[in-house]
Amino acid sequence: MVRQRVKQRVAQLEYSEFQSAMLDEAKRRRKAAKIIAVLEHFYGPLHGRTVGDVGCSAGFIADELAQAGAKHTLGIDIDVPGLRKAADRFGDRVAFVCGDGTALPFPDNSIDVLVFNHIYEHVVDPDAVVAEMHRVLSDDGVLYLGLGNRLGIMEPHYKLPFLSYLPPALADRYVRAFGRADHYYERFRTRRGLRKMLRAFHVWDYTIPVLATPERFAGGELFPGLLGKVVRAVLAHTPRGVLRLLLPLVPTYLWVATKRARKPIGAHLPQPPERVRPL
Repeated sequence: MVRQRVKQRVAQLEYSEFQSAMLDEAKRRRKAAKIIAVLEHFYGPLHGRTVGDVGCSAGFIADELAQAGAKHTLGIDIDVPGLRKAADRFGDRVAFVCGDGTALPFPDNSIDVLVFNHIYEHVVDPDAVVAEMHRVLSDDGVLYLGLGNRLGIMEPHYKLPFLSYLPPALADRYVRAFGRADHYYERFRTRRGLRKMLRAFHVWDYTIPVLATPERFAGGELFPGLLGKVVRAVLAHTPRGVLRLLLPLVPTYLWVATKRARKPIGAHLPQPPERVRPL
């Protein structure tokens, strides 16, 4: 009988040391502007709120959240080098905490706004992290989620098509063959899998609104120039039913989640956010 060796998935420590994108300040601040615009459309201004960025790394998004008026801003990560850089630069307005997302060091119902932006595929147990965020989020609070889709054609970390479609062993061979990494660590889920992961929340989908009206959500870098004008025109006038058919293949979802049912408070949009049907 041949025994197959099973690789145990361990936490990605010191992520900013080998993923240079985490230190791209301009890009991270642009992402933060989009996050804040979505939160303000759904929830209102961050002034006076307690805000936490789960997976903050070098702290650029957390710093933008603080400058947007949050009363208390928390940055949480296991990336010790990233946290050191963040504390050195932004420690006067953000409290950085070295902590595991599966055991957040905060009381129940203590945080008004949480940000979890493109993190779930990197953690060992994303369901446990989501459960912890549900615990610490206040009853009237809001959770922002940037979520990669397994069925997005181009894998975002290694820029290899269909990489996330493959089982782990084949994905490892693929990244090694192109000299991108020793193995493929990330684990993405489909839209259905993400809905299941967030089944304890009420979820609104802002993906299409941000793509259709990027100027409203500081998302102009998504499709710049002439391409952007064409994409915006198409999205703004395409029937919603047609767009829904494309959602399973969208590479990234932008979702807002709450513990209690509530609706966005922002102005009407050509393509408004929609409830995500729970599983």
